[in-house]
Amino acid sequence: MPTSSRPAWMERPSTIGLVVKGMILVTVVLLVAYPFVGVIGTSLSTESDITRSGGFVLLPSSPSLSAYATVFNGGTVTRALLVSVLVTVIGTAASMLATIGMAYGLSRREVTGARWILLIALLTMLFNPGLIANFLLVKQVGLIDTFGALILPSLVSAFNLVVLRSFFMGLPRELLESARIDGAGDFGILVRIVLPLSKAVLAVISLFYAVGYWNAFFNALLYLNDSDKFPLPLILRTFVLQGRTLDSLAAAEAPAPVQAIQMAVLVVAIVPILLVYPFLQRYFTKGVLTGAIKG
Repeated sequence: MPTSSRPAWMERPSTIGLVVKGMILVTVVLLVAYPFVGVIGTSLSTESDITRSGGFVLLPSSPSLSAYATVFNGGTVTRALLVSVLVTVIGTAASMLATIGMAYGLSRREVTGARWILLIALLTMLFNPGLIANFLLVKQVGLIDTFGALILPSLVSAFNLVVLRSFFMGLPRELLESARIDGAGDFGILVRIVLPLSKAVLAVISLFYAVGYWNAFFNALLYLNDSDKFPLPLILRTFVLQGRTLDSLAAAEAPAPVQAIQMAVLVVAIVPILLVYPFLQRYFTKGVLTGAIKG
């Protein structure tokens, strides 16, 4: 009997294989969706629903938006949400500008000292100066209790820099040289040729930076003293994980159940990223793989 010369992963899957894969996929989806549905259900629940279900509600019998009304009427969460949005937008834009500039410069072989600068950047992935050194540096440059402390210490990621540099090095040199012959400078080549060809990897790196800024709370915990400047992840940690009661929520008239308010804050922290991610999903695999294997 003739045997197929194709590798095993290129063969058509059997019916049993498809069924098993489908069952595994459904199981994973249910395991992932269960806690998320529970968080949303609990945030919409009344005191009686939460008491009856033991604190975790999948389907509330009488859904209520009182928890969200309490959260947004208090002012603390609304202010923290605005801070997180501003830090994420400004931080992502600043990080992208810095990363693109460094990656493009390090991808050009004619740049003197590019290899040494790249080596210094790579060393930051292996050796961390430590918490105390970082704090003293931030304090020395006057960033304590400022929004700059949430952005500048993590402005450039060495991993993102390496991925973007690898992608830039994989672009055809003939295309760049022809643009230079036509009179384009380095800035013109970067803006008119390199960046339009790098949309996929730029979208992925932007997502990495945005998620990092949105979820970061440790820098705020270390460097911020004014509670009015706290971002949403720090409010989430303070109110949900540590179980503290925010003053603005405690002062609200007829507040919703504590568990419902906690879950409502959690939903508010999760939903913005969930809304952004689907628009960049199609670039995710393409951008990471292309940036990683080229060059």
